[in-house]
Amino acid sequence: MSNINKKIKAFTLNEMLVVLLMTTIVVGMAFAVLNLVQQQMHGIESNYERNTSHDLLRQSLWIDFNQFDGIWYDAKEEELLFVNELKEVKYKLYDDMVVKDLDTFFIAWKKRNFYFKANTQSSGEVDALDFVTSKENGTRRMFVFKRNAATTYMN
Repeated sequence: MSNINKKIKAFTLNEMLVVLLMTTIVVGMAFAVLNLVQQQMHGIESNYERNTSHDLLRQSLWIDFNQFDGIWYDAKEEELLFVNELKEVKYKLYDDMVVKDLDTFFIAWKKRNFYFKANTQSSGEVDALDFVTSKENGTRRMFVFKRNAATTYMN
């Protein structure tokens, strides 16, 4: 009978509530920190993606500017046409993206200028372009040019 009257050591209800409250606060803080870290990672990812898209477009334009003899801009169609003896490539320009064949570069442009022999061109043959991205894309400038071949001056 002495076993029945023995008290078992245990926590009181108040102590258990305090522990549950503290656990809830710690878990809540952990999720808040996790949410902040995820937001930072998302920001880093979007900046990286935006910069990568900008760099890939600049690289593609540099290659095409130096590979093709003739470059024309059609203002009505919003197209940049690269032509040489072997092939032609079109860049379709939209307000929020640039499409080249199967490639799509999601970049919003604030300003687009085209030049030929250091003069601004609204349409026709070009030998340089100057694009400025919108504020959402970090207001970056892209200037691409080519050295004109003798055929440019003969025509």
